Amino acid sequence: MRHLVAAVLMVVSWAAAVAAQPVVFVVRHAERADAGMAAAKVAGADPDLSGAGLARANALAAMLKDARITAVITTEYKRTRQTGEPAAKAAGLSVTVVDSKDSAGLIAKAKSAPGNVLVVGHSNTVPEVLKALGVTEPVTISEDEYDGLFIVTRASPPSFVRLRYSR
Repeated sequence: MRHLVAAVLMVVSWAAAVAAQPVVFVVRHAERADAGMAAAKVAGADPDLSGAGLARANALAAMLKDARITAVITTEYKRTRQTGEPAAKAAGLSVTVVDSKDSAGLIAKAKSAPGNVLVVGHSNTVPEVLKALGVTEPVTISEDEYDGLFIVTRASPPSFVRLRYSR
C-alpha cells in the first residue's frame, strides 16, 4: 500500500511539474484564399485566408482560449497574421510580426517570450522552429495540410505532442 501511495504522489507531482512548464504552440497558417490556383506559386503572393481558413483560425483561438497565451508571433504575410489574430485578440494581445526570412529572429522571440506562446509559420518553417525548440523527431508538413497543432514544453529536454484540429 505504501508503494502505491508513493507512486500516486510521484505521478501527481510529475503532472503538476509538467503543467507548470510554459509551452510553445506551433501551427502552419490556415488555408489560403488562392490554394490550389496557379497564383499560389507566384513569388511574393500574399493572399488572404479563405473562408475555410478564417474558420480554422477562429477554431484555433477557441481551442487556445484557456491556454494563457502571452505572445503570438507570426511572419509578415497576411495568411500567418490572419491565423494568429483571433487567438491574440482573445488573449488581449497584439501580434508580433517577424520577417519570414529571419528564422533566427522568430525562434529567438519564441524562446525568450515568457509564458505560453503561439507561433504561426509556414509548411517549410514550422519544422525548423520545432527543431530549434529541441524537437528531435523529424516533422514534415504537406502542402495541403493545415490542421497540425504542435505543442512543445520549454523543458530540458522538451516534450513534444502533435495534434490535429478542425475548423
